[in-house]
Amino acid sequence: MERPVHNMSQLFAQLGQANDEQAIARFIEARRPLANGVQLHEAAFWTPAQACFLREAILDDADWAEVADELNGELHARH
Repeated sequence: MERPVHNMSQLFAQLGQANDEQAIARFIEARRPLANGVQLHEAAFWTPAQACFLREAILDDADWAEVADELNGELHARH
């Protein structure tokens, strides 16, 4: 069985965040770069529920893992 493929908009909706392209870009730009060694779910701006969701998505290699990894890369990128 194929696992569902989620996109960034769906991830932001799942996290209870505004999920249009502009809102996602603003969110990322305002919070990057995360310091080296800070894992995505450890970032101070997440609620406990959001952090738990992200941690489990990545650790359990859930169907959200790929897009969570993408968000992690965007937040750690230095622009």
